[in-house]
Amino acid sequence: MSQELRAAAVQVRENAHAPYSNFKVGAAIRAASGVVYVGCNVENVAYPEGTCAEAGAIAAMVAAGETELTEAYVVAGSDLPVTPCGGCRQKLAEFGAGTVPVTMATTAGVEEHTTLADLLPGAFAAAHMEG
Repeated sequence: MSQELRAAAVQVRENAHAPYSNFKVGAAIRAASGVVYVGCNVENVAYPEGTCAEAGAIAAMVAAGETELTEAYVVAGSDLPVTPCGGCRQKLAEFGAGTVPVTMATTAGVEEHTTLADLLPGAFAAAHMEG
C-alpha cells in the first residue's frame, strides 16, 4: 500500500470531530485518476448520527467528479487495525472492484491488508436491481 495514502489518512485523522466517542478515524482513497481524497469521522450531538471517515473520502471523490477508487487506507488510534463498518464496506464496494486493496491500520503503524471482496463477500450490487 502507498505510503502517500497512509500519510494522508494519518494527517486528516487529526481533523476528526469525535467529541462523543473520542475515536478519531482517517481515511484516504486513491481514485482511478491517481488523485487521493481524504475523509475523517464527524460526529454530532445526536450521536451516533454522523459521518464515517470512509464516507467522507468517497463524498470528496464524487464531489470532484470521480466515481472509481483503486485503493483505500483507514487508520485509527486503536490497538488493532480497525475495519470499515458495514455501511462503509458497501459504500467502498459501490465505487471499487472486489480486487481493490484496502489497508486498515493503527496510528502506531500496525497494518492489516485485504481487498474489498474479502471485506464484503456477496456485496449488494447494481446487478441485483435489474429486473
